[in-house]
Amino acid sequence: MTQTVDQSAPETETEDGAYELGRRLVSGILYTLEAKDRSKLVELLEPLHPADIADIIEQINPYDRRRLVQLYGEEFDGDILSELDDGLREEIIQVLRPDVLADALRELESDDIVDLVEDLDEPQQEAILDQLEDADRVAVEQALSFPENTAGRLMQRETVWVPEDWTVGQAIDHVRNARELPEQFYHVILVTPRMKPVGNVTLGKLMSTKRAVALREIVEEVFQTIPVTQDEEDVAYAFNQYHLISAPVVDADERLIGMITIDDAMAVLDEEHEEDILRLAGVSEETSLSDTIFEAARGRATWLFVNLLTAILASLVIGAFAETIDEMVALAVLMPIVASMGGNAGTQTMTVTVRALATKDLTAQNALRVARRELSVGALNGLLFGCIMALVAGFWFGVPMLAVVIGVAMVFTQISAALGGIVIPMALDRAGIDPALASGPFVTTITDVVGFFAFLGLASHILL
Repeated sequence: MTQTVDQSAPETETEDGAYELGRRLVSGILYTLEAKDRSKLVELLEPLHPADIADIIEQINPYDRRRLVQLYGEEFDGDILSELDDGLREEIIQVLRPDVLADALRELESDDIVDLVEDLDEPQQEAILDQLEDADRVAVEQALSFPENTAGRLMQRETVWVPEDWTVGQAIDHVRNARELPEQFYHVILVTPRMKPVGNVTLGKLMSTKRAVALREIVEEVFQTIPVTQDEEDVAYAFNQYHLISAPVVDADERLIGMITIDDAMAVLDEEHEEDILRLAGVSEETSLSDTIFEAARGRATWLFVNLLTAILASLVIGAFAETIDEMVALAVLMPIVASMGGNAGTQTMTVTVRALATKDLTAQNALRVARRELSVGALNGLLFGCIMALVAGFWFGVPMLAVVIGVAMVFTQISAALGGIVIPMALDRAGIDPALASGPFVTTITDVVGFFAFLGLASHILL
């Protein structure tokens, strides 16, 4: 008995992992590019979500990317552009035909278009703006006039608002008769005659309430307006903290000028988390798997150089005890253990601190209590692993006082790692420097210097 397999179905969940694109699907797409079979390419891509198509474009090489975009033609829509990695958008926009680009942009809300063009060079920005209708172009240009990484860049200009004294029936009739509505909206915004937002009514509440009921009676309890110049990190924090679905954006006179929805706020939160992870590792936040070798090397070189300088400082400490090490080779054997344990402990505390600063959980009010807790944790771990290493060193080298030295040094190292891991990020944050970007090399240096100084200094005074 034979069975026909529908190869056109999206293959996004495989044995490799949930929602990963299957190897057969990608191979099939590459085969259609070789055969220049447009109908088969459309058949394979049509069932896929724009995010999956964007993933495929990011996974294949630049030559195949160009072929895919050109062969896919007018089927290429704006949502795919929105899902692409920032570093690839410029490349794809250059390949798209002007008419295809224009059609793709017409499908997008104003905030998505702003997200597309804000990082492009001015000639490319103009090329995209020229494809927009006059009203859309004005909206995008106004958004671009606001500072980067603010609510003005994040918001969409399309909103649904009604006078605050309307009833449910009036609002429903207004929404039904509207010529154009935002592609996604969750609230009807109530405004005063001066266009000041005063409340939100959810669509669910609107549709489930009798027509004669005043809108004021069914507004949501939690209502937040977002100043147009507010930093997008603070916007994302407000959405996460107050469980917002959407929020109106207001100008300096508190008049309604736009709206931010939860998908855009969570995208910012996700980007911030990704940037923090990359910065903690000393990698540029613009890093992408599609970067060239030179771009990737350049993005990592800066903080590798800083780390080199701090490593030299630690080496100077070791050099000051060169004679001590020469007289007892066992010290050189144990030094990497001291450095490794201190470095790991410092990274653990630093990561917790940077995350707490980002989520505003660590403040001036609770900083002292958190610092005491981290120092206690460092001391406790120092005692635990100091005892373990004392036993190991005692059996290994048969020198009892060496066991004491490594044990005490381990306690000092763990405490200094905990102290550096919380004090340095907080000091950088207070100075207006991103702690995720600059903490790593300094925390590592402190733990290495203190660890080596404690270990070798105790050894020179006790053992020799």
